[in-house]
Amino acid sequence: MTENRKANKEISVIKNYWNDRPCNLNHSKLEIGSKAYFDEVQRKKHFVEPHILEFADFTSWNNKKVLEIGCGLGTAAVNFIRNGADYTGIELSDKSLELTRKRLEVYNLKGSLHNLNAEDNIDFLGIESFDLIYSFGVIHHSPNPEKIIENAYKLLKKGGTLKIMLYAENSWKKMLIDKEQEQYEAQNGCPLAYTYTHEQVYDLLKNFQNIKIDQRHIFPYKIELYKRNEYVKEDWFEAMPHEMFKILEEKLGWHLCITATKM
Repeated sequence: MTENRKANKEISVIKNYWNDRPCNLNHSKLEIGSKAYFDEVQRKKHFVEPHILEFADFTSWNNKKVLEIGCGLGTAAVNFIRNGADYTGIELSDKSLELTRKRLEVYNLKGSLHNLNAEDNIDFLGIESFDLIYSFGVIHHSPNPEKIIENAYKLLKKGGTLKIMLYAENSWKKMLIDKEQEQYEAQNGCPLAYTYTHEQVYDLLKNFQNIKIDQRHIFPYKIELYKRNEYVKEDWFEAMPHEMFKILEEKLGWHLCITATKM
């Protein structure tokens, strides 16, 4: 795996960064914590990243135990719970978890939430007790991703499923980052981000089987207009046929959507 330049692996620095800038916090300009705010956050996220719905497959986890590593603002949480999952979420950022708690309250949903570092010993959540462990765009921001994967392996049931998204080294966005034309996150100054080749994913998940990697997602919109909720594609993407853009995503997408099984 390759880390960002000037990476800072101090967990306190990483936690403070995400406390100051919870992921997707600015997806809506409405009153933070209101139902309308949370509704708009979800609409925007799933419009820009529609592959999440296919990847998470929320409807398949009815009456199943689901652990999410890095629940953020709770967008996935509410979708798992609405579809009948027995949901547990863990989150490093106090601020993000506070908003997830508020979100469940707003929608009158129930889940178990914990403010902790997924690298630490989390056996208390239940050894071999989860049917699914899900983490989307989180583990690559942790100083020691392998520790999180080890914990996930212990907590999964035999036959359980791991679904994680990691950033792709061989991607359109990483090419731009390397030329200082892009950055890892919407916010400046991300202290730590790793990117992975397919081979590095297989090494990280060496104890798992049935590993499947789907490469997805190139962000096509003009940033300044996007911030105003105007979805206008960059000229080169606007001119590109849809079928060609999908091929580009499959080969150079930023998201490695990874599914694996504990045997």
